[in-house]
Amino acid sequence: MSSPKRALIVIDVQNEYFSGKLGISYPDPAITLPNVGRAMDAASAAGIPVVVVQHITPPGTPIFAEGSHGAALHPSIAERPRDHLISKQLASCFTGTDLADWLRSRDIDTLSIVGYMTHNCDAATVLHASHDGWQVELLNDASGSLPYRNRAGSASAEEIHRVFTVVMQTGFAAVASTDDWIAAVQAGQPLAASEGVLGSHLQAVAQ
Repeated sequence: MSSPKRALIVIDVQNEYFSGKLGISYPDPAITLPNVGRAMDAASAAGIPVVVVQHITPPGTPIFAEGSHGAALHPSIAERPRDHLISKQLASCFTGTDLADWLRSRDIDTLSIVGYMTHNCDAATVLHASHDGWQVELLNDASGSLPYRNRAGSASAEEIHRVFTVVMQTGFAAVASTDDWIAAVQAGQPLAASEGVLGSHLQAVAQ
Protein backbone atom coordinates (compact mmCIF):
# COMPACT_ATOMS: atom_id res chain seq x y z
CA MET A 1 0.00 0.00 0.00
CA SER A 2 1.54 3.29 -1.10
CA SER A 3 1.92 6.17 1.31
CA PRO A 4 -0.58 8.98 0.66
CA LYS A 5 0.73 12.37 -0.38
CA ARG A 6 -1.39 14.55 1.85
CA ALA A 7 -2.23 18.22 2.19
CA LEU A 8 -4.05 19.53 5.26
CA ILE A 9 -6.89 21.89 4.38
CA VAL A 10 -7.80 24.14 7.31
CA ILE A 11 -11.22 25.58 6.49
CA ASP A 12 -12.57 28.86 7.87
CA VAL A 13 -11.24 28.76 11.42
CA GLN A 14 -12.29 32.37 11.91
CA ASN A 15 -13.48 34.47 14.81
CA GLU A 16 -17.06 34.45 13.50
CA TYR A 17 -17.40 30.89 14.81
CA PHE A 18 -16.13 31.66 18.31
CA SER A 19 -16.95 35.25 19.25
CA GLY A 20 -19.23 36.23 16.37
CA LYS A 21 -22.75 35.47 15.21
CA LEU A 22 -22.19 31.82 14.22
CA GLY A 23 -21.06 30.11 17.40
CA ILE A 24 -20.06 26.50 16.78
CA SER A 25 -21.62 24.30 19.44
CA TYR A 26 -20.98 20.64 18.55
CA PRO A 27 -18.51 19.18 19.11
CA ASP A 28 -17.43 21.61 21.80
CA PRO A 29 -15.03 24.14 20.22
CA ALA A 30 -12.88 23.77 23.35
CA ILE A 31 -12.12 20.34 21.86
CA THR A 32 -12.23 20.97 18.12
CA LEU A 33 -10.14 24.14 17.99
CA PRO A 34 -7.14 22.61 19.83
CA ASN A 35 -7.47 19.57 17.58
CA VAL A 36 -7.20 21.77 14.49
CA GLY A 37 -3.99 23.15 15.98
CA ARG A 38 -2.70 19.65 16.73
CA ALA A 39 -3.40 18.58 13.14
CA MET A 40 -1.54 21.63 11.82
CA ASP A 41 1.43 20.93 14.09
CA ALA A 42 1.51 17.25 13.08
CA ALA A 43 1.29 18.15 9.41
CA SER A 44 4.14 20.64 9.67
CA ALA A 45 6.28 18.11 11.54
CA ALA A 46 5.64 15.51 8.83
CA GLY A 47 6.31 17.85 5.91
CA ILE A 48 2.65 17.87 4.87
CA PRO A 49 1.63 21.16 3.22
CA VAL A 50 -0.87 23.20 5.21
CA VAL A 51 -3.45 25.23 3.30
CA VAL A 52 -5.42 27.76 5.36
CA VAL A 53 -8.75 28.91 3.91
CA GLN A 54 -10.56 32.08 4.91
CA HIS A 55 -14.16 32.89 3.95
CA ILE A 56 -14.58 36.58 3.09
CA THR A 57 -17.73 38.52 2.15
CA PRO A 58 -18.05 42.17 1.03
CA PRO A 59 -17.67 44.96 3.61
CA GLY A 60 -20.86 45.63 5.53
CA THR A 61 -22.33 42.14 5.18
CA PRO A 62 -23.59 40.51 8.40
CA ILE A 63 -20.98 37.74 8.66
CA PHE A 64 -17.35 37.32 7.52
CA ALA A 65 -17.27 40.90 6.25
CA GLU A 66 -13.91 41.84 4.78
CA GLY A 67 -11.77 43.63 7.36
CA SER A 68 -14.01 42.70 10.30
CA HIS A 69 -13.00 40.92 13.49
CA GLY A 70 -15.32 38.05 12.59
CA ALA A 71 -13.61 37.47 9.26
CA ALA A 72 -10.13 37.32 10.81
CA LEU A 73 -8.49 33.97 11.38
CA HIS A 74 -8.63 32.74 14.97
CA PRO A 75 -5.33 33.73 16.61
CA SER A 76 -4.35 30.11 17.29
CA ILE A 77 -4.49 29.45 13.54
CA ALA A 78 -3.03 32.75 12.37
CA GLU A 79 0.08 32.24 14.49
CA ARG A 80 0.89 28.79 13.09
CA PRO A 81 2.96 28.13 9.95
CA ARG A 82 1.13 27.60 6.69
CA ASP A 83 2.17 26.94 3.12
CA HIS A 84 -0.71 28.62 1.30
CA LEU A 85 -3.53 31.02 2.19
CA ILE A 86 -6.75 31.06 0.20
CA SER A 87 -9.61 33.53 0.32
CA LYS A 88 -12.96 32.22 -0.87
CA GLN A 89 -16.49 33.52 -1.27
CA LEU A 90 -18.43 30.26 -1.73
CA ALA A 91 -18.69 27.05 0.25
CA SER A 92 -16.28 24.84 -1.70
CA CYS A 93 -12.62 25.74 -1.23
CA PHE A 94 -12.12 24.96 -4.93
CA THR A 95 -14.67 27.36 -6.39
CA GLY A 96 -13.07 30.59 -7.57
CA THR A 97 -9.67 29.77 -6.04
CA ASP A 98 -6.33 28.35 -7.15
CA LEU A 99 -6.54 25.38 -4.77
CA ALA A 100 -6.84 22.63 -7.41
CA ASP A 101 -3.88 23.91 -9.42
CA TRP A 102 -1.80 24.41 -6.27
CA LEU A 103 -2.45 20.84 -5.12
CA ARG A 104 -1.87 19.25 -8.51
CA SER A 105 1.41 21.10 -8.99
CA ARG A 106 2.61 19.35 -5.82
CA ASP A 107 1.25 15.90 -6.79
CA ILE A 108 -1.07 15.83 -3.76
CA ASP A 109 -3.43 12.87 -3.87
CA THR A 110 -5.09 13.04 -0.43
CA LEU A 111 -6.81 15.97 1.24
CA SER A 112 -7.18 15.99 5.03
CA ILE A 113 -9.92 18.40 6.04
CA VAL A 114 -10.41 20.22 9.34
CA GLY A 115 -12.34 23.33 10.28
CA TYR A 116 -15.86 24.66 9.96
CA MET A 117 -18.61 24.04 9.30
CA THR A 118 -18.93 20.27 8.97
CA HIS A 119 -22.17 20.52 7.01
CA ASN A 120 -21.35 23.53 4.87
CA CYS A 121 -17.86 24.42 3.64
CA ASP A 122 -16.34 21.14 4.84
CA ALA A 123 -19.02 19.06 3.11
CA ALA A 124 -18.90 21.13 -0.08
CA THR A 125 -15.13 20.76 -0.25
CA VAL A 126 -15.24 17.03 0.51
CA LEU A 127 -17.78 16.42 -2.26
CA HIS A 128 -15.93 18.61 -4.75
CA ALA A 129 -12.59 16.93 -4.02
CA SER A 130 -14.08 13.42 -4.13
CA HIS A 131 -15.72 14.06 -7.48
CA ASP A 132 -12.48 15.46 -8.89
CA GLY A 133 -10.45 12.39 -7.98
CA TRP A 134 -8.75 13.14 -4.68
CA GLN A 135 -8.82 10.83 -1.71
CA VAL A 136 -10.35 12.73 1.19
CA GLU A 137 -10.08 12.51 4.97
CA LEU A 138 -12.31 14.38 7.42
CA LEU A 139 -11.35 14.79 11.08
CA ASN A 140 -14.61 14.60 12.99
CA ASP A 141 -13.28 16.07 16.23
CA ALA A 142 -11.52 18.95 14.47
CA SER A 143 -14.68 20.19 12.75
CA GLY A 144 -18.09 21.25 13.99
CA SER A 145 -21.64 22.44 13.43
CA LEU A 146 -24.29 24.77 14.82
CA PRO A 147 -28.07 24.35 15.13
CA TYR A 148 -30.62 25.38 12.50
CA ARG A 149 -34.31 26.19 12.42
CA ASN A 150 -36.08 27.33 9.26
CA ARG A 151 -39.18 26.62 7.14
CA ALA A 152 -37.91 23.12 6.39
CA GLY A 153 -37.68 22.21 10.08
CA SER A 154 -34.99 22.15 12.74
CA ALA A 155 -31.91 20.17 13.71
CA SER A 156 -29.47 20.38 16.59
CA ALA A 157 -25.76 20.92 16.03
CA GLU A 158 -25.13 17.36 17.23
CA GLU A 159 -27.64 15.92 14.75
CA ILE A 160 -26.22 17.91 11.85
CA HIS A 161 -22.60 17.02 12.62
CA ARG A 162 -23.36 13.35 13.24
CA VAL A 163 -25.47 12.86 10.10
CA PHE A 164 -23.02 14.65 7.84
CA THR A 165 -20.03 12.70 9.12
CA VAL A 166 -21.91 9.39 8.75
CA VAL A 167 -22.83 10.29 5.17
CA MET A 168 -19.26 11.36 4.36
CA GLN A 169 -18.07 7.93 5.53
CA THR A 170 -20.18 6.20 2.86
CA GLY A 171 -17.57 6.89 0.18
CA PHE A 172 -16.89 10.61 0.04
CA ALA A 173 -14.27 10.69 2.82
CA ALA A 174 -12.56 8.55 5.41
CA VAL A 175 -13.78 9.99 8.73
CA ALA A 176 -11.47 9.72 11.72
CA SER A 177 -10.43 11.32 14.98
CA THR A 178 -7.45 13.62 15.18
CA ASP A 179 -5.56 11.01 17.21
CA ASP A 180 -6.13 8.33 14.56
CA TRP A 181 -5.20 10.73 11.77
CA ILE A 182 -1.95 11.74 13.48
CA ALA A 183 -1.09 8.06 13.97
CA ALA A 184 -1.71 7.40 10.27
CA VAL A 185 0.43 10.40 9.32
CA GLN A 186 3.29 9.25 11.51
CA ALA A 187 3.04 5.74 10.04
CA GLY A 188 2.80 7.05 6.48
CA GLN A 189 -0.43 5.13 6.01
CA PRO A 190 -3.90 6.01 4.67
CA LEU A 191 -6.90 5.87 6.94
CA ALA A 192 -9.18 2.85 6.75
CA ALA A 193 -11.35 2.89 3.66
CA SER A 194 -15.00 3.86 3.98
CA GLU A 195 -17.71 1.21 4.13
CA GLY A 196 -19.45 2.65 1.07
CA VAL A 197 -23.16 3.17 0.55
CA LEU A 198 -24.09 -0.51 0.41
CA GLY A 199 -21.86 -1.56 3.29
CA SER A 200 -23.16 1.25 5.47
CA HIS A 201 -26.77 0.36 4.65
CA LEU A 202 -26.30 -3.35 5.27
CA GLN A 203 -24.71 -2.68 8.64
CA ALA A 204 -27.70 -0.51 9.58
CA VAL A 205 -30.39 -3.00 8.60
CA ALA A 206 -28.52 -5.90 10.20
CA GLN A 207 -28.90 -4.36 13.66
